[in-house]
Amino acid sequence: MGLLSVTDLSSQVKQYLVITGNYWAFTLTDGALRMLVVLHFYQLGYSPLSIAMLFLFYETFGVITNLVGGWLGTSLGLNKTMNIGLAIQIVALAMLAVPADMLTVVYVMIAQALSGIAKDLNKMSAKSAIKLLVPKDAESKLYQWVAILTGSKNALKGVGFFIGGLLLTLIGFKSAMILMASLLAIVWVFSLVVLKEDIGKATNKPKFKDIFSKSSAINTLSAARMFLFGARDVWFVVALPVFLAATFNWSHWWVGSFMASWVIGYGIVQSVAPYFTGKKKGVLPTGRAAFLWASYLTFIPAAIALALYFDFHIQASVIIGLLIFGVVFAINSSLHSYLIVSYADSDGVSLDVGFYYMANAMGRLIGTVLSGWVYQEFGLEACLWISSLFVAIAALLSLKLPTHYKAAAY
Repeated sequence: MGLLSVTDLSSQVKQYLVITGNYWAFTLTDGALRMLVVLHFYQLGYSPLSIAMLFLFYETFGVITNLVGGWLGTSLGLNKTMNIGLAIQIVALAMLAVPADMLTVVYVMIAQALSGIAKDLNKMSAKSAIKLLVPKDAESKLYQWVAILTGSKNALKGVGFFIGGLLLTLIGFKSAMILMASLLAIVWVFSLVVLKEDIGKATNKPKFKDIFSKSSAINTLSAARMFLFGARDVWFVVALPVFLAATFNWSHWWVGSFMASWVIGYGIVQSVAPYFTGKKKGVLPTGRAAFLWASYLTFIPAAIALALYFDFHIQASVIIGLLIFGVVFAINSSLHSYLIVSYADSDGVSLDVGFYYMANAMGRLIGTVLSGWVYQEFGLEACLWISSLFVAIAALLSLKLPTHYKAAAY
């Protein structure tokens, strides 16, 4: 496998595979839940801004969880944070399996808050664990494994979108929640029995103040990540699915299927991102690569916005533009995911990774709120211009990242 040999770390490798399986199972429910909430509440007559507000606590508590979760991971071990995350997601799904008249905005926001906590505990646990299983002198392997983990997660999230649209069509919102909670409970019980190693505990007990990164490279990368993901979600989370349903008159099934296909393709591109960023030349990506790829991305939402403004084959422009955006964004995201794990300190890795994904969650939060409000007030075109501006800021921030290259044996 190119990782540590089974004789060296067989127990830890097995534990990491369990963590990855947990992460994948969780991701399916997370993707399905997002699509179910967007489509179900749009069907009930909620405005785009109201739908965005349903995700406000999901993203807000994701920010908090990433900040505190990194500290918890180094204190308790990543196995415990993973199992806690699974349990919380089961509770969140069960909360939504109630009669429709109980699904008030506040109630759904609270359930989404729990889901946000659960999601980011899982993500932080999985992303941090891989740093501890790759030898320090095998940066190229680290990049490949991070790319595969990140890409597979997003591909499965896309499958989750597809499942969400399908479940809403076939069995309805409440039954979908019961089914997903039941299946995830089986995964959780298996994890409690099998996942025992204290992966990721710091040798030096971290203080709570250590949750804030002291590395300028990590701080800069975190700021760039915030704007990068804000740029995606400002038009992708609420504006795009509502636009597809309202403007193109697509059914729930078509919206869910299209969004699912996009995210699956996005995940596949993430998995093979090393081939686009220097693998053939034996060069690992640095801050300069992050700047260049963000620069390329800046022009894509602007081009789609211009197509909308000039009424130029709107359906084709949006669909083709979104596909191109997905490819270039996926490479940007995979680059960032490698750089943070590379920059992170091995002792207490989840602190650095948690801080970085806190910024990631903050970007999603900003993007989600803007997606609902800007679309409702000004339309998709305005969302796209904001997206382009955010990517440009991410590109400029990337200029401050370390630019030295490392030779790598791929």
